[in-house]
Order: sequence, then C-alpha cells, then structure tokens
Amino acid sequence: MKKLKSNKTKITAKDYIKAVKKADREQQLKDFIGWQRTTKVHKSKKVYNRKSDKKKYNEES
Repeated sequence: MKKLKSNKTKITAKDYIKAVKKADREQQLKDFIGWQRTTKVHKSKKVYNRKSDKKKYNEES
C-alpha cells in the first residue's frame, strides 16, 4: 500500500479577496436586468481626450 499525500493548502488573504470579488461580480451580472458588459474598462484620467478638453475650454469662456 502506498501512502497518499494530503494536499492541505492554506488560503491566503489575496486568494480570499479574489474569490469574493469574482463571486460578487457573477452575482451582480445575474441580478442585473438586461444586457451588461462583462469586461468593462475604466478610462484613465491621464489619457488625452480632445472632447473633454474642448468642454473645459467652453465652460471657462
């Protein structure tokens, strides 16, 4: 008979947070009525945007 190794791994805080975020996102998509993007990209405030610059210029005038 061979002795089986037990795979006891500890769950780190990072793993726990990642799992909670994933489960929360899946629940949010499930509860939302209608269509919603699954990969939503947030725009950086540092990225040059011509439209927002024009808007700021017109508001100042």
